[in-house]
Amino acid sequence: MTLQLNITPQAKASAQALLDYIDTSPSPWHVVATTAAMLKANGFKSLRENEPWQFKKNGRYFVVRDGASIIAFVLGKQPTAEAGFRMVGAHTDSPGLRIKPKAAQSNEGIAQLGVEVYGGPILATFTDRDLSLAGRVNVRNGNGFDTHLIQFDQSVVRLPNLAIHMNREVNDKGLVLNKQTGLPLIFGLSPNHEEAYALFTNKIAQQLNIAAKDILTWDLNVYDTQKGSFWGVDEDFIANSQLDNLASCHAALCALLDTHDQEATAICALFDHEEVGSESATGAGGSFMQDIIQRICSATDTNEEGRLRALANSFFISADMAHAFHPNHAGVYEPCHHVRVNQGPVIKTNVNQRYSTNADTAAHFIQLCERAGVPYQQYAHRTDLGCGSTIGPIIASRLGVASVDVGNAMWAMHSVRESAGVADHLSMTTVLTHHFKS
Repeated sequence: MTLQLNITPQAKASAQALLDYIDTSPSPWHVVATTAAMLKANGFKSLRENEPWQFKKNGRYFVVRDGASIIAFVLGKQPTAEAGFRMVGAHTDSPGLRIKPKAAQSNEGIAQLGVEVYGGPILATFTDRDLSLAGRVNVRNGNGFDTHLIQFDQSVVRLPNLAIHMNREVNDKGLVLNKQTGLPLIFGLSPNHEEAYALFTNKIAQQLNIAAKDILTWDLNVYDTQKGSFWGVDEDFIANSQLDNLASCHAALCALLDTHDQEATAICALFDHEEVGSESATGAGGSFMQDIIQRICSATDTNEEGRLRALANSFFISADMAHAFHPNHAGVYEPCHHVRVNQGPVIKTNVNQRYSTNADTAAHFIQLCERAGVPYQQYAHRTDLGCGSTIGPIIASRLGVASVDVGNAMWAMHSVRESAGVADHLSMTTVLTHHFKS
């Protein structure tokens, strides 16, 4: 077993940049806004799907769909049909809690917000945390509505635990929360539902400097206000929410920002709704990726045969996080597949196509790592446990392209507070940069 004991200042700076990216992105809509701002600062031009596109040589562009998905690309020097595409995909959403449309209620004078469970979070980790709300709010104007991003920096909601005196078996059987009755969040005091609703909407209105009566709808995400941090006796690890999968988003973004004068067109695609199956207009199962590729081909005078040739000459990396070996729970891991934090990107394989990796695409990624001077690991899930999935098989099947699933090792996936290794983020960014330039 190889241990990486020397974590460089460059690796720590890369990890800090990731933590900052997550801290400014508490919802998928904020992820896209943060990403778009970084792209614009690095010379990328925004395109709209409902407008005609014209490209400049070696142009750098991005497209946003419905505020929560974004695809950015850098045109290559070689003809599209000959060089194909070098693509990386990740997802902007994370499992957690979302506020219902008519959420505010009063229970014995306590104002609460009803929530829906989004994806598969570890619900118990949301208890006794300084939680708040972030997302988007649609506000009436004279001709329709405007969409505003909103984020409450301070803790405005909480899910207090039940005292052990009333739940004596919690340490033996674990904390079980009924999704309907156990998750409403406390946010204030109010004698009835109407006043609870007014208390909630007035808080939103005050934050946005609007009239409460003009609020139409919202998409609000529950997030943990605690900032990302380094931890460990030598600060070898990082902790934050949404490492799954904003770590992959940030690595792919940074790799694209560092891509210039390359042969093939480089594409970074960050999708919403992966945690709930990807079947939406903004998910990887929708048309977004195919539409962008078709329009790139059209704008570069690449005909249908050329588009098909381009896809045959392309390679897609699905970047999503991987399960690090946990010494307290060794029995849940497949023998000989104990991947570790700070030991480099993980190649994920599943013969039932939960991951898109095959022998050829794994070999391709291994050689990318070798050329980049980055260590790599290989992971297979324990056979008698259910395996998660990614956007890899979806994009591979929709486009018919060679694809591999990779990710950095992490602990506590789908917790409100996840952990990973400091060195791994720079390693992943480095190999993705080599991929875009290959």
